[in-house]
Amino acid sequence: MSIVEAFPGNLKKERVKKALSQEALAMKAGLSVSYISMLERGERTPPLNTLETLAKALDVSPLYLLQELSTERPRSRRR
Repeated sequence: MSIVEAFPGNLKKERVKKALSQEALAMKAGLSVSYISMLERGERTPPLNTLETLAKALDVSPLYLLQELSTERPRSRRR
């Protein structure tokens, strides 16, 4: 998975985790609600300064929003 594919899901997942609406995140980041929506749907890719702004608004690292997050549970190492 590329960072372009990972970003929309990470953005939405973190927004929901923080119990923020798209409107609340938009206000915190100084962006429009429609732009947040387009980012979460993968219709737009943010420039680096916007990525940093969103990360600050969500109180996470910009790298966190770009990384492929595992949705699988860790497997036991026992044999």
